[in-house]
Amino acid sequence: MYGDFSRLTHQPGKHYSAVLAQQGRVQLDADANEQAAIELFRSRTLARDLIGTDGGPGKRPGDRPGEGPGFEITYVNGTHPDLAIGAGRYYVDGIQVDATRPQPAPAVPSGGPRPLDGDGADSDGVIPSPTSATWSYWNQPDAYRDPELPGDKLPTSFPFLAYLKVWDRSVTAVEDPEIREVALGAAMPDTAARVKTVWQVLTLSAQDLEVGDGGAATVRDAFYHWVDAQRSTALLAARAERPEGAADEPCLVRPDARYRGPENQLYRIEIHQGGTAERGATFKWSRENGSVTFPIAELDGTWVALSTLGDDDKLTLDVGDRVEVCDSAYLSRGEPAPLLRVEEIDLPGRRVRLSAEPLPGIGALPERHPFLRRWDHASTGTPGHRPRTDGGALPVEEGTWLELEDGLQVYFNPGSSYRPGDFWLVPTRTVTGAVEWPANAAGDPLLRHPLGIDVHYAPLAWITGENSHSDLRRVFYPLATPLSDLNADAQES
Repeated sequence: MYGDFSRLTHQPGKHYSAVLAQQGRVQLDADANEQAAIELFRSRTLARDLIGTDGGPGKRPGDRPGEGPGFEITYVNGTHPDLAIGAGRYYVDGIQVDATRPQPAPAVPSGGPRPLDGDGADSDGVIPSPTSATWSYWNQPDAYRDPELPGDKLPTSFPFLAYLKVWDRSVTAVEDPEIREVALGAAMPDTAARVKTVWQVLTLSAQDLEVGDGGAATVRDAFYHWVDAQRSTALLAARAERPEGAADEPCLVRPDARYRGPENQLYRIEIHQGGTAERGATFKWSRENGSVTFPIAELDGTWVALSTLGDDDKLTLDVGDRVEVCDSAYLSRGEPAPLLRVEEIDLPGRRVRLSAEPLPGIGALPERHPFLRRWDHASTGTPGHRPRTDGGALPVEEGTWLELEDGLQVYFNPGSSYRPGDFWLVPTRTVTGAVEWPANAAGDPLLRHPLGIDVHYAPLAWITGENSHSDLRRVFYPLATPLSDLNADAQES
């Protein structure tokens, strides 16, 4: 999760069930966030234990529209073949997702309401255009599919699989301005961030799934075999080692400190380009957990007009900084674009000139809330900074300790495969002059899997033709039984 956090402390293996506040103690963001994580982990674990890997609530008498099992898939032929996504709820690994499409509330027209005639048209003869009650493959809210992109098109031959992809991502006021409390004033920072559950209906061809015309059980087994292949095998360790020449530094920190940074930080090490180290996997890092962002007001070639250049010298942009042009579609699609360099800054105009134009379609639409995210591996020619690739990120080097800055080092385990977005968080503390990272009894840092992105999958439908498919969803029903039915059964027995 991106955000200005001190650290994330929830560890399921410790089996904590609650966070208890004590009188007269300092209240930290980590305590409140751990309580939220405990509740979320418990509710999702319970749902998965009861429901299984995936399932939706069975339709019951008296249910309102959208209260049955969601994500029923229907193939729709046309110029751009489509999939209709049925309304309702579904659970994937205990995570609730809802395909019910919100309907806009009616508005009062300027000049007051206009009477409707028998055909539903107003006095000007205009019939309000209806809003579809369901989503489709092309307009689903967080997938941003483009009919002009070959990789987004539905498979051209039958059969193929429609499946559900689910994960959590953090959202701040940069992406959703309604989060910000305007009563605090523009000079005040935003408050809490949010966690959003993202779902996407995507497809796999029979060739990708490595299955023929098998039945539902065969397709399910092949799908979960494919899911296993998507998992990251990346492992990373972190430590702090006193750099050479530290004795010659001014005494800004303790002379014996291994971590030499002047401030407490939450470093984020994130995979940018996935794959393996031999095939060009790259990473980027931020000492502020990727929380330094700048809303984009306008894009004009390589010039970017920003709503703000930051609140202080620490949280601003400088020439040479590496930035990532982001918006809601870019973050949801998970396809990394090159990191760009800040070449020039126009302070009065709140503009920066980048080393290249952003890729087409990224950052240009205001409704997608575009912004720049600053990364901190910008400097060149300083100890510990590896040569960058053309994409502006650092190449993953396995089997050796890589120094980031101020004595902080990371180690990528040999033989790993990496996914874009895999990330690790490393809290560094000046009071100890060290990093907070688990170690064994001998003090050796332990290798850890990424904290995220934790992606979950479920099969929905095996599309065998324009008018035929196998529904792969599963349903469950309430445990409660009417007491009258139990009494009747008892009397019969």
